[in-house]
Amino acid sequence: MAVNAQAAGVIYGMDDVPKPFLRALGLGIQHVLTMFGATVSVPLLLGPAMGMSPEELAILVSSVMICSGIATALQVNLGTRLPIIQGVSFSFLGPFFAIIAATSAQGAPTVMQYIAGAIISGALVEMAVGWGGLIGRFRRFITPVVIGPVIALIGLALFEVGAPMAGLNWFLGGLTIALAFIFSLVLAPRNTFFRLFPILLAVVCVYAVALLLSLAGVFAPGSPGYVDFGRVVAAPWFRNPAGIVFPWGLPKFSLAFFLATLAGYLASMIESFGDYHAVARVSGAGMPTERQINRGIGAEGLGCLFTGVLGGFASTSYSENIGLVGLTRVASRYVVNLAAVVLVILGLFSKFGALVATIPAPVVGGLYCTLFGLISAVGLSVLMRADMSSQRNQLIVGFSLFMGLSLPAFFKGVPGLGFDPHPVTIAGAQWLGDIITIVGKTGMAVAAIFGLVLDNWIPGSDVERGLVEAPPAAGVPAAGG
Repeated sequence: MAVNAQAAGVIYGMDDVPKPFLRALGLGIQHVLTMFGATVSVPLLLGPAMGMSPEELAILVSSVMICSGIATALQVNLGTRLPIIQGVSFSFLGPFFAIIAATSAQGAPTVMQYIAGAIISGALVEMAVGWGGLIGRFRRFITPVVIGPVIALIGLALFEVGAPMAGLNWFLGGLTIALAFIFSLVLAPRNTFFRLFPILLAVVCVYAVALLLSLAGVFAPGSPGYVDFGRVVAAPWFRNPAGIVFPWGLPKFSLAFFLATLAGYLASMIESFGDYHAVARVSGAGMPTERQINRGIGAEGLGCLFTGVLGGFASTSYSENIGLVGLTRVASRYVVNLAAVVLVILGLFSKFGALVATIPAPVVGGLYCTLFGLISAVGLSVLMRADMSSQRNQLIVGFSLFMGLSLPAFFKGVPGLGFDPHPVTIAGAQWLGDIITIVGKTGMAVAAIFGLVLDNWIPGSDVERGLVEAPPAAGVPAAGG
């Protein structure tokens, strides 16, 4: 284990292999459980909007799981080589809903063909941006003053799916939160088992409670806490291998859909840039290098390319799993590779995936409340590299954070306060208006844009901006001296 990993309190470093195998497998499954709710929720949102049948929806969920596993393996072994999970990106919901609105009359398979075309063409751009070195070359302009608010907003911007989802049944949601804190902070210092599996144990315990209450009739069928095995019975045992590649047919390409989807790729790349710094920090790996960042973005593009071919949705790095790494202090790439294998198996073995999907939504919401908050704290800790006693930095960071929350509300509207949505309309170039609207709805992108402009426009020293460490004060020995 590297010295910096030991300093960060990491139990298993990136090159470590937890033993016995069942321990490593359990840690990998914990990653899958953490990202499963978000991964499945996207097809469950988009599938019905396309008018998909239950059979088509089952294929879509299966494709998403297989794609997530492949994209994760590519990232861990060819990309950043950091312990980071890849999954379906919420950044693309806006463009995909726009494609659905324009093509839904032609049927779900045709909609998915257009989505696949947009994903594949956008993936080529992302691969060029990453492997062409463009992201790395701009690294000097992206300081902790910029990165901190972006990482914080990765967690904060998802506040709408935390408590509201847990609040579908506060008994289950609150119990999940309580057990996650008890296992990770109270019992973990006393027992290694609780340090390694706090989230998995919390999910299993609360799931068992929900199952018992469902069997006892306390939770009625259809209620948020009810464990419904109907989808397990209806699901086939295995996915038909012949239908894995282009399950919806050959992709269809549209310039308008491609340009609109680029906004999703922009937001995804900005989010991933912050994620790389976050996971490197909690893994004790130091700041990611320019080459790592380039490889990571290139690998994400390649993962999205496979996603378009295999019939899923565009993928990106998963912030909730970074929170899991920080919580468990397990940064092993071997564990994440096992998670990738499990994801592919979930996609191929339909019954098992359907069983995991029976986890009640309030339990997933409780996990979100715990892990998304931790991600936000990681973002704030990045700001420690900059001089936060500087009024310059305070104003830039505060403005970026506030606008990252407030500007999306302007574009989306706030119905409860009577504020209407404000999509941008540009005569003769509506594709540009769609891009501006989609970017404006994405808090991470808004914070990154304001942070980049202000931090690089307003004068500030390298020490103030966090590009170099401050020299030790007079009479104070340097670290290690």
